[in-house]
Amino acid sequence: MTTLVLLRHGLTAMTGPVLAGWTPGLHLDERGQKQADAVAERLAPVPFAALVSSPLDRCQDTIAAVRGRLAAPPDVEVDDRFGECRYGDWTGRPLKELAKEPMWKVVQSHPSAAVFPNGESLAAVQARAVTAVRDHDARLKLSHGDDAVWLACSHGDVIKAIVADALGTHLDLFQRITVDPCSVTVIRYTELRPFVVKVNDTGGDVAALIPPKRKGRRKKASSDAAVGGGAG
Repeated sequence: MTTLVLLRHGLTAMTGPVLAGWTPGLHLDERGQKQADAVAERLAPVPFAALVSSPLDRCQDTIAAVRGRLAAPPDVEVDDRFGECRYGDWTGRPLKELAKEPMWKVVQSHPSAAVFPNGESLAAVQARAVTAVRDHDARLKLSHGDDAVWLACSHGDVIKAIVADALGTHLDLFQRITVDPCSVTVIRYTELRPFVVKVNDTGGDVAALIPPKRKGRRKKASSDAAVGGGAG
């Protein structure tokens, strides 16, 4: 039962009022660095088997803060499939301006049909991101076993798309999911189904992410859900 921790990057000068997309050279601002340092402190006890990141600077800054607090940090692997949506002609434009565009309503109510001018579609973003998750997850399960915990640092829409897939929710409903800067989202993957453990967590305890010490032969991880809700 491998566990994926999805971490959104911290704040930048463009986060919120402007659609940053693949804007080059966009690093965390002072607020974002404080967020990254705080989440790094929270995640420090977790023995990550792998650290994977979007190539964009704001994610690189965030995951560097996390890596700097780990006792035995693996190298950071860069995977373009966790990169931000390529918003094309929308990149760098204020959101209040984009909200007047006809396609804004498509993005809000029918995102599976949204294709950004001279960019990519949200459906393509979900496809590449979910494929990346499955590729890394399968590799880490073979190399580190079912207890492997790994981290991917990415972007809001990308993480929302991964969560929607894990929930079995159509992409058209992914705007119901919130992913704040430097929030932690956790998904456990089993043979039968994923379990969404945390979404948009900005301050909770992460002790449950630390794999238990095993004595003797390992039991195969169960894909069964806890009927009745379980005891946590």
